[in-house]
Amino acid sequence: MADPTEPRELPSGDGEGPGGSDGRIIQADLRNEMSRSYLEYAMSVIVGRALPDARDGLKPVHRRILYAMYELGLTSDRPYRKCARVVGEVLGKYHPHGDTAVYDALVRMAQDFSMRMPLIDGHGNFGSVDNDPPAAMRYTESRLRALTTDSLLEDIESETVDFIDNFDGSQQEPTVMPARIPQLLLNGSTGIAVGMATNIPPHNLTELIDGLLALIANPEVSDRELTSIVKGPDFPTGGQILGRRGIREMYETGRGSVTMRGVAAIETVEAKGRPDRDAVIITELPYQTNKAALIERIAELVNDKKLDGIADIRDESDRDGMRIVIELRRDAYPQVVLNNLFKLTPLQSNFSAYMLALVNGEPVLLTLRKMLEVFLEFRVETIERRTRYLLRKAEERDHILLGLLIALANLDAIIALIRGAADTATARLDLVQQFGLSEIQADAILQMQLRRLTALEADKIRLEHEDLLAKITDYKDILVRKERVYGLITEELGVIRSRYDSPRRTEILDIEGGLEDIDLIANERSVVLLTENGYLKRMPVSEFEATSRGTRGKAGTKTQGEEAVRLFISCNDHDSLLLFSDRGVVYTVPAYRVPLCSRAAKGTPIVQLLPIPREEQITSLLAVSEFAEDAVLVMLTSGGYIKRTRLSAFANIRSNGLIAISLEEGDALTWVRLAQPGDSVLIGSRNGMTIHFRLSDEELRPLGRTARGVRAMNLRPGDQLVSMDVLPVELADRVEGSSAGSDDDDAEEVAPSDGPWVLVASASGLGKRVPVDQFRLQKRAGMGLRAMKFRRDGDVLVGLRVLGSGEELLLISERGVIVRMQADAVPQQSRAATGVKLQRLDSGDRLSEVVLVPPAQEDEDALEEGATAETESESLNESTEA
Repeated sequence: MADPTEPRELPSGDGEGPGGSDGRIIQADLRNEMSRSYLEYAMSVIVGRALPDARDGLKPVHRRILYAMYELGLTSDRPYRKCARVVGEVLGKYHPHGDTAVYDALVRMAQDFSMRMPLIDGHGNFGSVDNDPPAAMRYTESRLRALTTDSLLEDIESETVDFIDNFDGSQQEPTVMPARIPQLLLNGSTGIAVGMATNIPPHNLTELIDGLLALIANPEVSDRELTSIVKGPDFPTGGQILGRRGIREMYETGRGSVTMRGVAAIETVEAKGRPDRDAVIITELPYQTNKAALIERIAELVNDKKLDGIADIRDESDRDGMRIVIELRRDAYPQVVLNNLFKLTPLQSNFSAYMLALVNGEPVLLTLRKMLEVFLEFRVETIERRTRYLLRKAEERDHILLGLLIALANLDAIIALIRGAADTATARLDLVQQFGLSEIQADAILQMQLRRLTALEADKIRLEHEDLLAKITDYKDILVRKERVYGLITEELGVIRSRYDSPRRTEILDIEGGLEDIDLIANERSVVLLTENGYLKRMPVSEFEATSRGTRGKAGTKTQGEEAVRLFISCNDHDSLLLFSDRGVVYTVPAYRVPLCSRAAKGTPIVQLLPIPREEQITSLLAVSEFAEDAVLVMLTSGGYIKRTRLSAFANIRSNGLIAISLEEGDALTWVRLAQPGDSVLIGSRNGMTIHFRLSDEELRPLGRTARGVRAMNLRPGDQLVSMDVLPVELADRVEGSSAGSDDDDAEEVAPSDGPWVLVASASGLGKRVPVDQFRLQKRAGMGLRAMKFRRDGDVLVGLRVLGSGEELLLISERGVIVRMQADAVPQQSRAATGVKLQRLDSGDRLSEVVLVPPAQEDEDALEEGATAETESESLNESTEA
């Protein structure tokens, strides 16, 4: 059976139709023909259109434009010429394609925001960073820049590169430019071919020259040293590069992703007739970012409520530079808005590099070292070809000079010979035969002017001959010694560097580009609340205004039936929440991950945030801003066991939790507090007893995570622990050196103190501030001192908090009613006093927890100064009544 893929001739016939025998129709397999044709098309696009040459960094269209302008004499010292004239020259002689493609390529080579070092000097509207189109080619003018002439076109007439016929064979065009600098890396390149693409970022000229010099000095230079010289891309629009990992990957493998970010600063904008506002000022954009599209994108995000805190957007860019002003609302956090701009808009984007270029006519993925090596090999070849050309020209000239010197030495005889010759051909032949000259020398003698027969001209010929002999010797030396070639390369690079030195525009930051969720969230003050049924919620502190002492407060949660608040803490949104369970296991979740709710909302089931078994109960909440090495956690169980463990042991908590303490049967972990070395701990019992002892190695040495702990307090029958707080080392030292502590429980008078105090609160809503000196230091495991007398039976102690002047309190009842108040409004009393009313409770409700509001990150406006003054007045009155 015949192979259907092989061509076969059609049967012979007399007609000229499909069955004709004229031999012009060949039957071929469609698959093979399509494969061959598409492959030819693909290679034509790859080699002749889309990919740059690794030697001069140019695509054919760019090379043809530059060469056509060079032929037109449009150098930097000549007047501008209409771009339409240049485009016509390119189309007619070298590039038989559309005029739009040629003009677009010419425009891009003139844009200082597209090319790191533009190759064409444009005059007129050549587009803008707003993606405005350039003016028509009949309006714009152009010429070559000095750098283009010095670095790409120098020596092009010295046979340094090969020339080929143009599309119709009427002209010659260069296959490559004799580049003196690595243009491929300097201005980069972008192109999409068939089945492949290239995307090479621009670089700094000075760094590239330094890298070439380092490679010449030491061909075995390490990639790390080379990367330290060529630090990274240098974009024409400036901006910043985040991190060096992508740069190293790009240079070592030829591909990588570089994170670019615009340059933005936060400033205060002043305007007459309205308050000053913070504003984000953008002065530089990432490479190839459309400024108008960026502003439009920001406006869309603001309108769609995806970007908060922005009041106005203005483009104040002018001829002096770029300036985009984004005014912020007064309640906005400038850094959070800026981070959201980086996250949601092209103000931060990635440059995906794929450094593909043609090497010997084939597409090759190049590393930084390979690119520089390919260029150096080409530059060595270029200099050797130039040197051979100069050597040939010098030898040809010297050959003529030797003939002239022979003529000068035999001047009379040669003059007589010429005068006696019948014609020029006879004279030439006689000169060759009688004096041993070549035809070229004989022609030179015949063409020599009479004025060159003077003695002065004869000396000039002799000097020129000697100079040429020295040059010939030098050229030959260059060709046989490679170090001479590298010396010339070094010298030429030094000249270009000194003439066109350009400071780096893009700053490389030693940070990675990924924005975490925490970068997009303001570090505001919040309260976190956990109910008895396991619902967790977060609310801003601003939800609860400061009120007078003794008021009812606001509901902090919507309770159902007998549901009560179990835990309640204040924190900042960037803190890590540590949740300790009754089984001695600790879990962690960032505070901002707890859903933000209104006061009336029920919250989110904690099992949706953490893998906590249903039979396990969270008994303690702790907010940690950082896991410092010297910080410790003090843990207290309901059975009275206490231990001290370093906070750093909990820096890496698994998703399913980590054991924090070992417990006996029936015991449960109930309280956990942060402390520092030398601090002291104050523990309160249900019946109003307290014990105060040092967190020292003598009283409580540090233990590991899995240890059980030691006895904290000796309790009377029926009593149990209800609260614990930590006093800083300064207070502990002060208490230790004071004699204010007394065992006399009947003393109700107390001298006014400047603080700090211990806030003591009972379940009935009564409370007081007791000077911390009243709680003297004792030994661990003692009976302790009485902290409060109760007015009625059944009342119990619910909280002890150490506080200073000017702090704020949050009181929460079992039914979720919350009061925010100034701590200074609570009167000072002794340990034996019964306290004053802190919160008016509904019938059947009880005070559950007392927490301190964390200080604001910056000074806030005073909240209801009049209410504060009223609160102080009421405090004095009720203190007198008590």
